[in-house]
Amino acid sequence: MSKLVALVCVISWSGFWAFGYLALSADRAETGQMMIATLLAALGFFTGMVAWLRLARDPRLPLRA
Repeated sequence: MSKLVALVCVISWSGFWAFGYLALSADRAETGQMMIATLLAALGFFTGMVAWLRLARDPRLPLRA
């Protein structure tokens, strides 16, 4: 299960960075594209954070020194 959560974490953060860049680089005249990219970046951020927190709290993972 932790491998699935780790995969979701990686994909979510990748989506956050990709759509965040698209939202920041969109032309001001294209507000529809900017809003959709912003919403997708926010979705990637929130799912990435939830997945990361689940991984950080997993007791089966070895402790890091």
